[in-house]
Amino acid sequence: MKKILIIGATSAIATACARLWAKDDATFFLVGRDNTKLQNTADDLKARSSSDVHTDIIDICDFESHEAMLEQCFSTLEQVDIALVAHGTLPDQIACEEDTNIALQEFTSNGLSTIALLTPLANRMEKQGHGTIAVISSVAGDRGRQSNYLYGAAKASVTTFCEGLRARLFKQGVHVLTIKPGFVDTPMTQGLPLPGLLVSSPDKVASCIAKGVNRGSDSIYTPFYWSMIMLIIRTIPTFVFKRLSL
Repeated sequence: MKKILIIGATSAIATACARLWAKDDATFFLVGRDNTKLQNTADDLKARSSSDVHTDIIDICDFESHEAMLEQCFSTLEQVDIALVAHGTLPDQIACEEDTNIALQEFTSNGLSTIALLTPLANRMEKQGHGTIAVISSVAGDRGRQSNYLYGAAKASVTTFCEGLRARLFKQGVHVLTIKPGFVDTPMTQGLPLPGLLVSSPDKVASCIAKGVNRGSDSIYTPFYWSMIMLIIRTIPTFVFKRLSL
């Protein structure tokens, strides 16, 4: 029976992952900022299985709250087999361009908060000597695009941080998985003019994440075809790329 910590547990992808793991009666420690949504998620998991579910409410951008949350988690679960970091927001790029405070707030939500959390979490997992840290980044972090470069910059910082963390913790028996979803049909993307053929469901992404954890993958694009799409985007010469409206 796995013991699982999920940060940003009320997000669509995190919920879909939890439902998959609940089939094996995992024990959960769910973390979110909205008490009502978090309790609904916990009740849903309990209704689907005999899983034990514990919850904690924090604002992930309050860095000082991280250590107390992790202390409660490890005290409750005794160990963590899988830690899924799934929180984040989707910024309004134009608003970020017009207001420095908004830009910094969004970079904190999508980049700095993850780095701040992973630092004490990694130390605990290193001491434990086993387990998986799975972190949701994004394909947006592969290259800075005109339409969302603030978000992309934040996710690029997460991807690079995880790459270094992976090399450090591998020697200690801890697996770090970087997850790079493309377009996903979630409340966060509702109303956006996304290309329908490239939009995936949270359930499909969750299945890819579960497989990546089980296989010990270092980094995954989900769905898989995003690896080919981003390969093309990364290889476009800069003198061409800067002229594109992507």
